[in-house]
Amino acid sequence: MAGLNKVMIIGNLGRDPEMRYTPSGSPVTNFSVAVSRRWSTPDGESREETEWFDVNCWNKLAEVANQYLTKGKQVYVEGRLHTRSWDDKTTGEKKYRTEVIANSIEFIGQRSEGGGDFGGGNDRAPAAADESNEFDSMPF
Repeated sequence: MAGLNKVMIIGNLGRDPEMRYTPSGSPVTNFSVAVSRRWSTPDGESREETEWFDVNCWNKLAEVANQYLTKGKQVYVEGRLHTRSWDDKTTGEKKYRTEVIANSIEFIGQRSEGGGDFGGGNDRAPAAADESNEFDSMPF
């Protein structure tokens, strides 16, 4: 039976995107998305919880995200989860980080949010082809 690894999130950017290039020249853009949920306890008390997601975009999608996204902008991200591990240089302890590898982004905030002239209603960034080939060898 085939597996499924799919993530869909809607939230606000917690920081401006950062674009870097792999040693072979492929662009990769990283940003964080905050997703909040609200609920009431059985006692009628309002609660809110915010979950943060680290998102990576590759190739053309990385360039589009870097050009049009800004901190605070609302965005819909669709992709897959990827967990990477490394050894901490100071403690030698194994560390893990789970990230969203985006394959599409929709800018859903209002045009006045985040400045710029792009990002209204249903603008959809093109899917990045072959987005994760070099992910495991990334120096950051």
